Amino acid sequence: MIRLAIIDDHAIVRAGFREMLSDELGLHIAFEAGNAEEAQTMLREHSCDVLLLDISLPDLSGIDLLRSIKQRNNTQVLIISSFSEERYALPMIRNGASGYLCKDCNRDDLINAIHTVAKGHRYISPKTAELLANEMTGNIDKPAHELLSERELQVFLRLAKGESVSVIAETLHLSVKTVSTYRTRVLEKLTVSSNAELATYAHQHGLLGN
Repeated sequence: MIRLAIIDDHAIVRAGFREMLSDELGLHIAFEAGNAEEAQTMLREHSCDVLLLDISLPDLSGIDLLRSIKQRNNTQVLIISSFSEERYALPMIRNGASGYLCKDCNRDDLINAIHTVAKGHRYISPKTAELLANEMTGNIDKPAHELLSERELQVFLRLAKGESVSVIAETLHLSVKTVSTYRTRVLEKLTVSSNAELATYAHQHGLLGN
């Protein structure tokens, strides 16, 4: 029996996945959560084999929660996002996700992905496989934000949402000086000069969620 968890801040989305999976033998939904804090609490109280995780959460970014989960247990994380694979599939897989699916996927693809990652394998869709192949051969023009390091991306997204350097430092358990250094690097790599321009860039590239 595969113990499944669904993490999404929209109740209607969770209900949709629950209904889609209700008749599937060998699957049991262990718990649901609408934000990262609730998810972390539930993970401490319930065993889970596969976690369906949305990127956009109200209290913590999906990438932050993904890193936290992978540091603490062996739960396989399958990203379920409204963002296209071109935007986030490769960064999320690099950060420990076992697979990436868009929310408009069909039931068969979702079931296949769940069973694949539950076995400890990665689920790579044809589109993600193409992205990986293009990356390996250098046959791809990456947007500037895809060249950011993991930590630079975290700081960038938080700055774009309007968080201050001090708040980011406290949340990520870093010094203010370190976060300021990351901010400087991000500004240089994205060729912008202010937090306002960072926010504009993020919105233009659809990086801040719905």
